[in-house]
Amino acid sequence: MNIKLSDHFTYKKLLRFTLPSIAMMIFSSIYGVVDGFFVSNYVGKTPFAAVNFIMPFLMILGCIGFMFGTGGSALVAKTMGEGDTKLANRQFSLIVYASIATSVIIGALGVIFLRPIAAAMGAEGQMLEDCVTYGRIILFALPAYVLQMEFQSFVIAAERPNLGLAVTLAAGCTNMVLDFLLVGVFPLGLVGAATATAISQAVGGIIPLIYFACPNKSLLRLTGTRFSGRVLVKTCVNGSSELMSNIAMSTVSILYNAKLLEYEGENGVAAYGVLMYVGFIFFAAFIGYIIGTAPVISYNYGASNHEELKGIFKRSLVIVGMFSVSMVVFAEVLAYPLSMIFVGYDAELLELSCRAFVIYSFSFLFAGYAIFGSGFFTALNDGLTSAIISFLRTLVFQIAAVIILPLLMGTDGIWLSLVVAEMMAVAVAAVFVFVHRKKYKYL
Repeated sequence: MNIKLSDHFTYKKLLRFTLPSIAMMIFSSIYGVVDGFFVSNYVGKTPFAAVNFIMPFLMILGCIGFMFGTGGSALVAKTMGEGDTKLANRQFSLIVYASIATSVIIGALGVIFLRPIAAAMGAEGQMLEDCVTYGRIILFALPAYVLQMEFQSFVIAAERPNLGLAVTLAAGCTNMVLDFLLVGVFPLGLVGAATATAISQAVGGIIPLIYFACPNKSLLRLTGTRFSGRVLVKTCVNGSSELMSNIAMSTVSILYNAKLLEYEGENGVAAYGVLMYVGFIFFAAFIGYIIGTAPVISYNYGASNHEELKGIFKRSLVIVGMFSVSMVVFAEVLAYPLSMIFVGYDAELLELSCRAFVIYSFSFLFAGYAIFGSGFFTALNDGLTSAIISFLRTLVFQIAAVIILPLLMGTDGIWLSLVVAEMMAVAVAAVFVFVHRKKYKYL
């Protein structure tokens, strides 16, 4: 039996409803890990470093999907909570069409300017050539990737979380099988890895597009619409925190790579790549949870159901706390075997990666609450508060930490900087939760 946005959410029902979203995000991260595994073990350390070096720039371009998805689904779910389903479908359709047009333009510009951008970031020689080879193939699939990220939020608002999970499984399996064939069996190197990723993104973006374009039994369907600047501005402002978060994370990753090149050389960039691949899996659980709960929060806020909103907020704090402690324990135990998967062929790099992961993993204690705090205000259609939390968390605090701490602690300061930044972000989120408690009535 499908769980509806209008239902009363106990701990059990909240976990059941968000589990597909959590699994969806975790599996997305896992097939990214598989991509890194094949590049590192079958193509080499320099191509692996190149992929991790150019990936932040590619993520900056693709993160508009998160903006349209989180900002748009919050607006659409709120409209449904207010009882206007027809308007909600028109809003949904406009947002999807606008995201397609925007991503086509951005992808084309990215292909044209990729080489000078990679060179400006510090890539040179063979590493620069590898960045361009991998990046251009990925950029051709940018519109599909944007749709994939966008629909991860909209399938929840449509009360079809299992659809999102099924699509993610299909895309992930496609990527893993093609990685095995194009990199492991046929020696196509970076071209094979990039092609596998691009095709999987096409699967993840086009399947839900077809589903919503055809008659279906969900709450949402692509229909005719008319242009509304107000809807698009509201979507972009409301989703600006997720846009800012992804842009800032990618920008900070570029800074991390530059610092690590300075302190540890190519090994440092490769070790950071291991952290990012594995860290994505852990962060994905938090992101999946807020993606799953956001439409429920938006719906109940739109329906002025304050008691249900209070219950969801309090239960979420408990659930996020349980996730946080569990993740730190798992990360500490699995630091060596996870690092071994990627860089077991290089003893020095393996030692550096293990030490980095042991320090870095303590960030999971705080990251969940920071991510939930930002996503919670996005769901309440308070894009400004959400953006402030994300801006401070992913840009200001991390940049300050990664500049200052290495001066005091060397390379360990780079790994510790994220832990310090997450601690500060939780403190800021807690202040906003307290300040806005009477306005939104969640406490």
